[in-house]
Amino acid sequence: MSAVSPTSVDDLTRRFLARLRPGPGGWLVVGLTVVLVAVAAGASALLLLLTGGSPSASASAIWTGSLADATGWTTTLLNAAPLLLVAVGACICASAGTFNIGQEGQVLIGGLVGAWVGLRLALPGPALVVVVLIAAAVGGGAWAGLSALMLRFRGVNVPVSTLLMTFLAIQLVTFAVSTPWLQESAQGTSGIADAASNPLPANARLGGFGQYPSVQVNMGLFLALVAAVGVALVLSRSRWGFRVRMLGLNPLTAKHTGVRVAALGGFTLALSGALAGLAGGLLLVSPIGTNQLQAGLSDNFGWDGLLVALVARNRPLVAVPVSLVFAVLRAGGDFLSATGVPYYLVDVVKALLVLAFVAPPVLVDLFRRRRGAIPRTVTAVSVVPTKVKASA
Repeated sequence: MSAVSPTSVDDLTRRFLARLRPGPGGWLVVGLTVVLVAVAAGASALLLLLTGGSPSASASAIWTGSLADATGWTTTLLNAAPLLLVAVGACICASAGTFNIGQEGQVLIGGLVGAWVGLRLALPGPALVVVVLIAAAVGGGAWAGLSALMLRFRGVNVPVSTLLMTFLAIQLVTFAVSTPWLQESAQGTSGIADAASNPLPANARLGGFGQYPSVQVNMGLFLALVAAVGVALVLSRSRWGFRVRMLGLNPLTAKHTGVRVAALGGFTLALSGALAGLAGGLLLVSPIGTNQLQAGLSDNFGWDGLLVALVARNRPLVAVPVSLVFAVLRAGGDFLSATGVPYYLVDVVKALLVLAFVAPPVLVDLFRRRRGAIPRTVTAVSVVPTKVKASA
C-alpha cells in the first residue's frame, strides 16, 4: 500500500479550506446574520413579554417538547422528514429559476392520491406502503405539472398558479373526505363530526427503528436524507444538474446551448411537486398523524418547507440542519399552551428567523451596489503645457 505524501495531504487541506472560505462579502454576511439572529431573538422575547408570557418559560417549553427526552426527539425527527422533502423539492425548482409556492396544496394532493391507492388496493406485505408513497409522489408531481402546462400554453405566472392551485387542493380534499370515496365520520371529543378517511391498513404504514422509551427513528427520515444527498449530488455533479443551474442563471444562454427551456423548467416544477407529494404521503403513513386523510393533513408543512429552502438558500444539504431547527419549533410549539402563550407566536418566531437568515445577502449586495455607484475621487492631473514646465 502506497503511503500518502505530505505534499498531497497539504494540497487537499488547502483545497478544503478554500471551499470553506467565504466569497466576496462573505464575512460581512456572516457577521450581519449573527446580528440579525440576535435581534430576532430579542424581538421574540419582547413579543412574549407584551403578550403576558415569559421568554424563559417559553424556551423551556420548546426544549421540553422537542429535545429534552426521547419522546421529544422522536417527535422532532418525525417533523423534520416531511419538512426536508418539501425543502429539497423547492431547491430543485429554485435552481432552475422557477419559484414554486404551492407546496401546501401539493402535499395535500399527494396525501389524497396516496390514501385512495392505500384504501383501494390489497397488496401483500410492505409492497402497499411503497405503492402508496409512489402514488403520493405522482399525485403531487401531476398537480404541480398543471401549473407548468398553464405556463406553457397560456403564459400563466408560476407563483400565481401554484398558489391558487393550493386553495383548489384544499377544497378538493375537503370534498373527498366528505364523500363515500374515503369518508368516515368520527365523533371527536368536542362532539363535532370530523371528516376523515378510513384508516390505512397496517401494511400501508411506515415502520422505523427503536421502541419507547428509546428514540424512535421512522424510515421517512432516511428517505428524506437520501433525497437531500441525491439531489445535491445530481445538481452539482451531473450534466442534467449543470443544465438546470444554467437555466436558472441565464435562460437565453441555456436555450442557445441546446437546452429545451420549457421542457426542463416544467420538469423541475413537476419534480418539486413530486417531492412535496411524497411528503404528503409520508404524513399519511408515518406515526406523525392518525394514518387517515383529513383536510388538515398538510398542517402548514408545505409553507414551512418552503421557508426551510429559503433559509438554506436553496442548498439541499444545508436544508438538513435547517429543517431540524424548524422541526424543533414545531414539536416544541405544542407545549407553549402550558405557559399561556398562543401557538401562533411560534409562526412569528419562524418568520423573524427567516428574515434574519435571508436578509443579510440582500443587504450586503445592496450596500456593495450603492458603494460601487459612488464615483471615486479623481486625482488632480496637471494641465500645464510641457514647454511651460520645461522653461520653469
